[in-house]
Amino acid sequence: MKLDIKAMALTLALLWGALGMFATGLANLVSPGYGQAFLDMMASVYPGYTAEPSFGQVLIGALYGALDGAIIGVVFAWLYNTLASRSGS
Repeated sequence: MKLDIKAMALTLALLWGALGMFATGLANLVSPGYGQAFLDMMASVYPGYTAEPSFGQVLIGALYGALDGAIIGVVFAWLYNTLASRSGS
């Protein structure tokens, strides 16, 4: 069975961008301090993202998360398909 690379990219973009970064950022706006350690860690990875409690920073983090998720989805699906074809599956 092969994985659809575009579907995997979109799935991980939505999961990481929407659930990982956007939801955590919004929760941090509503309840200051929530997920702050996670957001600070992501700020050390994503240039221009500061993890400050503002809606603009939530959107920047979500966009970075979506891009990051899409890249990981493409790499994961490609690697899976390559290894699955070599093992005869």
